[in-house]
Order: sequence, then C-alpha cells, then structure tokens
Amino acid sequence: MMSQMPQPTALSRCPSCEEPLEAADRFCGACGYDLSTVSAPPQDHPTIAMNGTPAGPPPATPSVDWPLAQEPGSTDTPAPVHRAADIHGTDSGGSELPHPEHPEPPEHAQGDPAGIRPATARRPAGRPSGVRFDRPSEPDEYPLAPPAGEPPAARGRPADGPDPEVPDPRTADLPAPPAGAKLCVACRAGQVDPDGYCENCGHAQPRERDHMEQELGAVAAVSDRGLRHHRNEDAFAVSSTALPDGSPAVVAIVCDGVSSATRPDEASLAASHAANESLLATLPLGTHPQAAMHEAIVAASEAVNALAGPDTAQGEHAPHVNAPACTIVGALVTSTLLIVGWVGDSRVYWVPADRSSLPARLTEDDSWAAQMVAAGLMNEAEAYADERAHAITGWLGADAYELEPHTVSFKPDRPGVVVVCTDGLWNYAETAEEMAEAVPPDAAERPLHAARVLVGHALDGGGHDNVTVAVMPFPAPSQGAGSA
Repeated sequence: MMSQMPQPTALSRCPSCEEPLEAADRFCGACGYDLSTVSAPPQDHPTIAMNGTPAGPPPATPSVDWPLAQEPGSTDTPAPVHRAADIHGTDSGGSELPHPEHPEPPEHAQGDPAGIRPATARRPAGRPSGVRFDRPSEPDEYPLAPPAGEPPAARGRPADGPDPEVPDPRTADLPAPPAGAKLCVACRAGQVDPDGYCENCGHAQPRERDHMEQELGAVAAVSDRGLRHHRNEDAFAVSSTALPDGSPAVVAIVCDGVSSATRPDEASLAASHAANESLLATLPLGTHPQAAMHEAIVAASEAVNALAGPDTAQGEHAPHVNAPACTIVGALVTSTLLIVGWVGDSRVYWVPADRSSLPARLTEDDSWAAQMVAAGLMNEAEAYADERAHAITGWLGADAYELEPHTVSFKPDRPGVVVVCTDGLWNYAETAEEMAEAVPPDAAERPLHAARVLVGHALDGGGHDNVTVAVMPFPAPSQGAGSA
C-alpha cells in the first residue's frame, strides 16, 4: 500500500526547533521534522452542548490588548516583565478589572532599563558590601516529607489530605518551650534535643559551626565551612582581660583541625578553648605575655592529647596512631606589645594603618615547603607550588613527635591591625602584600566587617578549605579591658 502524502501544515513554527514555517511546508527546513505528525489543534468551542442541543456562538466581550513580550536582544538583556496588575482588562462578564493607578512612572522607566525589579531592593541587614556568601540562605519553611515507605492510608488519613488527628506543627497551639531552649528551624515550635533533632517534627537542625562570628570591642573573628568541605574543622576563641597594671590585653586563638586525623573538629575546639582559658588565667597574675602564650599552647596540646582514646593506641608505650590533631596560632595584643605563638601552618600578618608602610608575615610555617625553603633547596614559589607544600611537620596531638611551641614578641612603632588566620584564607592572599590588599582600610575601626571581607575574599577565590580569621587592632583599645 502506498504511503499517504503529508498534507500542508497550518503551523507557524516548527514544534521541534521553533523555526518559522510557510503554509505549504511539509517538513521543517531546519531540523527536518515531519510536520504531518502534528495533529490539528482542537476547536476552541464545542459544537454540541452537554444536553444535545447545538451551542450558540460565545458571547461577545471586549477584547484585551495584551502586549507581546519582547525577544531578548543580542546583549542577553531579559525582556520586560508584565504583571497582571499592570494591564487593563475585563472579567468574564465584561466588567472592567480593577487597575492600580500609577501617579508616577514605573520604577523601571526611571532607572531600570531591563524593567525588572529585584525581589529585595535593599541589601539584607548585617551583610556589608563587598562580602559575598555563595550558599543560599535558609528558607523560611522546610517541606517535611512523610516517613519513607509508609503510605498515607497506613497513618490513618486520606491519601490526598492532612491527617485529621495530627495537628500541623506550624499552626498548632503547642506549649511554650522553656526559656533559652533552642527552637526548630522547620516547625519553629519544637525544642532541639542534644543530638540536633527537633522533638516535635524530627527535623535535623543546621550545624552551628558551619558559620560562626564573634565580636568584642577590640577583636572580631569569623569562621566558615567554605565551599568544598562537608563540615567546619576550624575553631577560634577571642577574649580580653586586664594586666595587673590595669592595661588591656586582647587574645585571639585560631585552630585548624588536621583532616587526615580522627575527630579533627573536636581537636580544634578543645585546643582553642584550652589556650584561651590558660591566657585568661595567667595574664592577670602578672605572667609575662610571651611566657603566658607558651603555657597556653602547652595547655592546648594537653587538651588535644586527652581526646586520644585506647582505640588510637598500640600498646602501653607505643605512640598514638591517627589521634585527633590540629594546628594552633595565637596573638596577644597589649598597649605596647604584640605576642605571637604557633604550632603548624596557620599564620599571623601585620598590616600597618599607614598603607605606605610595609606589611609583614609574623610566623613561619611548620610545613614541608617551609623546610625546603629554609634548607635552601627551593625558593618559596617553587616550594609552595609542590603538591607536598602543605604537609605539616608540627601539630598538636598525641601522635606528634614532640611539642615545640614558637613564640615571638614584637613592639610595633605605629598603629595597625593583626590578622590571625588558617590556610583557608592565606591560600588566597599568601604574601604580606596580598593580605594587606585584602584587608579593608577601616579594619581597625570595624574589625568584624574586616573579618567578613577576608572570609568573603577566600570564598570568592574558591573556598576550597575551611576559612577562619580574627582581626585585632593594635594597640589594644582601652575599652577592651575586662574579661569576656
């Protein structure tokens, strides 16, 4: 049997590639689509009514002159958006639809050539310009899925409706939680148990360490998970106290968990807390700040060692294997002194307020790259380009070969800011000059803003690691006195 010849189509565009068509086209000239396979469009109005009598023509109503959306131009500028309230029209009975009057020209006619207004016209409060946080913000409501594998009927409710016996946790009149209790981010009513789950709806809560900020009068710190890691293994502690003569002393401790070790997040948290508590205990007693920093690093080491359990040891006298470990770096600022202490590859930078003066890096890494440079086997650029560059040779942990805290005392002759950070930041601003360029000019007056900007600098660069930074003005402001 002969095949039927395809008939001309009444389509204006190809249903496959949107190529314009002529009335006599049987195939698309661009993609070859067989236009005969496209069924004729149905009639807009039925010819027979449901009662069997012929239907009359539809009632005549005033037509609405709907504007055509403009095609995007070659500059990829989006076409203007027309909202229903912006266009005059009539309802199904022919009555005029309410239309808001515009005493002034639309905003897009004044200053937005694309005709599109952002959903939020103002920058969210608390987020400074120049700071970019690439993760989406938390939604106002979290959709809660039913238990896996359990049909709705098995839970005693219709498959297409809510359970009449279980109140909606978002609207139910639940008892008020105790004062100070943490509320669930999903139902906003239930308490969060120690395991991080809501006791009302069972929703897992976001981890607090993904992004942390703290600000005192004379120091601020920010820590962020970054864009590639599944958790934040950094930790920090900032505080201020008074020396015996009443002058202020400001402390910043930053720790970076060793990812190849077990429980690195616990190690960094324990070390930062122990070092900070040690400094707050010894400084008011008159201990020299440099000696106090040394004692703080020893205390941090002991706290991390205590995390190593029997499962990470081989025999009574054998060294611990893959025990929790971290690096540590700390800075102590007084009215005349700047004390720096560290073990590992986290760093401290000095950025003078007068940017015509030279900045400086105040620490030397305990790393393979630093050893190669110190031995004269490579220059710094070659060493840090090697894949072994970040292999550390010093850390806190039960499996460390020996503890060798580094402490240095400085007497800057001009004001400036001290930047204490992990390699998650300095990987994107390695030299002192690069770090000084990244530090905002008003960092001494707005340390929290400066810390946010520096974290944003690392995230803009790729955020391959956890990022933690503390910013401290020097000399310590007098209002920083008093323990915190």
